[in-house]
Amino acid sequence: MSLALSTLPQQCEVCRRWSDCALCADCVARYAAPRPRCACCGITLGLPAPRCGDCLRDPPPFEHTVCVADYGFPWDALIGAFKFRGRAELAGLLAARLVAAVQAAAWPLPALVLPVPLSPQRLAQRGFNQAWEVARRAAATLKLPAEASLLQRPLETAHQAELGRSERQRNLRTAFMVDPRRRAMLQGARVALVDDVMTTGATAREASGVLLRAGAAAVDLWVLARTPDRS
Repeated sequence: MSLALSTLPQQCEVCRRWSDCALCADCVARYAAPRPRCACCGITLGLPAPRCGDCLRDPPPFEHTVCVADYGFPWDALIGAFKFRGRAELAGLLAARLVAAVQAAAWPLPALVLPVPLSPQRLAQRGFNQAWEVARRAAATLKLPAEASLLQRPLETAHQAELGRSERQRNLRTAFMVDPRRRAMLQGARVALVDDVMTTGATAREASGVLLRAGAAAVDLWVLARTPDRS
């Protein structure tokens, strides 16, 4: 999109009022306001904390989670339209909110930005990886390198939404791998792993563990939305 077109008035995707961007300032303040969270897993808390009780009892392999908002209105509709109803133009809106959350968190920026990968079968069905479309835009804004296929998911597994927490963890064992030809890119690097929605954290745990075993020094999660509980 040209600069001239990007500055034209447009309707806010949530309230439908005219604005200078796809999500107006009022809706940002209402639906993307910072909330107290666990700095590790991003779950909503009464007060901000470095780690929630669950993360203290069972520390995840990732270090921080940056989260735009809880998964609910309007983020469930925006993410659903982006992923499943062909609203590819929403990638820019979502990436912009992710960048704002990353900058507000003020944690060390990564050396590399990666998307949570889709299996070849799921990628063929959907036609694009929604995590990559957000990750590459966010990385470009932050002037960071991004790689679409360094982390891979070679086999299709059962859909995570259909499984309970323990089943999700079992389902993902051996689901991810690092491209062996490019492992050197990970050596000693802090990596940001981007996904659209984080629920139980099973996907994030498994993918982060694979990256750390391949040589990454630390993994942070950047997610658009976090379910308010781990059910």
